[in-house]
Amino acid sequence: MSAHPETPAPRPLGGFAAGLALVLVAVLVGVAAQRVSQGAPVPAAASAVAPTGHTTTVAVVADGMRFHPDRIEVPPGDRLVIELTNRDDRRHDLVLDSGAKTPAIARGGTARLDAGVVGAATQGWCSLPGHRQAGMTLQIVPTGSAPATTGHPGDAHAAPAAPHLDAMAAPGDGFAARDAVAPATPPGRLHRRELHVKEIEREVAPGVRQRLWTFDGTVPGPVLRGRIGDTFEITLVNDGTVDHGIDFHAGAVAPDEVMRPIDPGQRLTYRFTATRAGIWMYHCSTMPMLHHIGNGMYGAVIIDPPDLPRVDREYVLVQSELYLGPDGEPGDLAKMQAERPDAVVFNGYVSQYAHRPLPARAGERVRVWLLDAGPNRDSSFHVVGTQFDTVYREGRWENRPTDPGGAQVLGLGPAAGGFVEMVFPEPGHYPFVSHVMVDAERGARGIFEVR
Repeated sequence: MSAHPETPAPRPLGGFAAGLALVLVAVLVGVAAQRVSQGAPVPAAASAVAPTGHTTTVAVVADGMRFHPDRIEVPPGDRLVIELTNRDDRRHDLVLDSGAKTPAIARGGTARLDAGVVGAATQGWCSLPGHRQAGMTLQIVPTGSAPATTGHPGDAHAAPAAPHLDAMAAPGDGFAARDAVAPATPPGRLHRRELHVKEIEREVAPGVRQRLWTFDGTVPGPVLRGRIGDTFEITLVNDGTVDHGIDFHAGAVAPDEVMRPIDPGQRLTYRFTATRAGIWMYHCSTMPMLHHIGNGMYGAVIIDPPDLPRVDREYVLVQSELYLGPDGEPGDLAKMQAERPDAVVFNGYVSQYAHRPLPARAGERVRVWLLDAGPNRDSSFHVVGTQFDTVYREGRWENRPTDPGGAQVLGLGPAAGGFVEMVFPEPGHYPFVSHVMVDAERGARGIFEVR
């Protein structure tokens, strides 16, 4: 990996950790502003103001998903030139509502933007997906005027409405549900895998298509599995159009390097050793993480508890939410921020196992691994018509078949996981749901078909 360009101060945190820290810590950046004598050509004014013939030049720094400063005052009639420097770990640009814009620039890069003659308030923002909604905005105002009215970030240039989603609609005859069978624990103690970031358009509910950001083209990403003491060597390859990263909860490593965002065409290797059992989340580590996770970038790693008993069937269900953008476009970050999901799903598609039930047989022992990928909603997994004689939650056995007690739900917060086991008493159709009932009606439901 090449070294980062020299910056005025070291950044001890990686892309994941720094993004979180910078939400809490204000970054103070000095601003150089100067009045330059006339002589350079002046772009046409956006409003009726007499050009002064002077140029104001302002240095702006992109860092921590913010512009510093985020408000620029310019004498009316002055031409404004912005010298943008990116000190963040991800690419940024600057777009003005006048149409002026910079290219996307990487960490350590600079760009010069001619904003023209300033006669009225102007808004600016980073146009990379989700960055504007996450707060990367800037105001340009004539000296002495009130701040520009911004409203909710993203209100300008309103996008088409999201498609209607019917959680009760049946998919077409050719629909194939995601295979929920848990992968077998692989042999060997070193597991090497390439994961490719792929930005794809696919159906998430009958007649509803979204542009998703994925690991290896699936939502959730591939389920990985191993044992305590196994080492995972994962190579992340960014085949997408924006920066992405990865964070494995199954390993304990410093975030600085392995969780940093990488640009399109780049790759990084993430190596960790599993030291504790459970079902662990992995997800994109790039800010705004809410947008990347909410748009499909999550998956599960199962680390078997020691002496895990054999069962007759084993399934994996990952609960998550859908926040629809326009048809064929990425999910809506504003909905994610407002916690207004259009659907809650198991394994990436609305109610898919209600239409393609999971098979079992009466008298068989069935294990279901659960992960709540969120990003916002709790899960309360329940199977109608049976009880759990085994519950394993967040690395701890809570019920065993020999215990006199049982459980009716496995309750999980976002990023939490575990498994339950049950024996179906007789043939029939056994619905399963998140017992947060509004979410069951939003699509977090399915059926076990027991023969």
